[in-house]
Amino acid sequence: MANKIQIDPPNFKSGFIAIVGAPNVGKSTLMNRILGEKLSITSKNPHTTRNRILGVLHRPDSQLIFIDTPGVHPARRPINIRFVETAVAALGDVDLVLLIIDVSTPDPISENQLVAQLNKTQRSTVLALNKIDRVDKSRLLGMLDHWSGSYPFKTMVPISAKTGEQVDTLIATLQSHLPAGPPLFPDDQVTDLPERFFVSEMIREKVFRLTGAEIPYATAVTIESFTEDPDRPLITIHATIHVERSSQKGILIGKQGAKLKQIGTEARYAIEGMLSTRIFLKLFVRVDRNWSRDTKALRRFGY
Repeated sequence: MANKIQIDPPNFKSGFIAIVGAPNVGKSTLMNRILGEKLSITSKNPHTTRNRILGVLHRPDSQLIFIDTPGVHPARRPINIRFVETAVAALGDVDLVLLIIDVSTPDPISENQLVAQLNKTQRSTVLALNKIDRVDKSRLLGMLDHWSGSYPFKTMVPISAKTGEQVDTLIATLQSHLPAGPPLFPDDQVTDLPERFFVSEMIREKVFRLTGAEIPYATAVTIESFTEDPDRPLITIHATIHVERSSQKGILIGKQGAKLKQIGTEARYAIEGMLSTRIFLKLFVRVDRNWSRDTKALRRFGY
């Protein structure tokens, strides 16, 4: 008789959940809400998330490991194609997919693209209908009816990532569809990404929020140095914001350096809140012409 495998602790569930959706449907806002802390940067602009970002939710009887992904959309530029490839690749590595749609602003082209990918992978999928705080009940019922026939979802849960409405119900639903298994991460670990990554993301978020037009999409951030002071609670960070044209550099720096100073100040406050220590942040701006169309540059910047 074969030995029975003992799962420790008993009845524990764990698994990976890919959060996918079109740009700006609230994927990052939802993951931050679920985890109770900010891992993914957010803005009103689409394509804010560029990387796969892992976040672990620890519960007494389960461990839900979320993977936030870039928005899926019809992509033409090399950088956008890379974003979509990153999101699609996540579908093959998980136990469960959480598809998020925006009920207030449907995106049929991107949504159809996502459903086509789900049909290819045949992953177990839960549908979250987000931003229910923006629509009336009749509109929501119509969306539920529409989506019920589009794919064999395990279940559909209307939510508001912004207000938290029904998010606890969604978490319980996701947990119910995970396999039995032991914890995969220590109970004090929330992500597998280094501090330097989150520092660069905090800076990039401020660029997104404080500049307009094409500037956010033409920028990448690299951390040149990250030095902890051995004698006092202080970390000195030097970071470079890369842009594609000289005109963008001028806009980013601003008159007498005012815009770059504003970005640096707000980023420093955010980084200090994350790392719980004083930060000295020095920002530089560099022109790397057409980096978003250069596959070598994309790899160098982590995309």
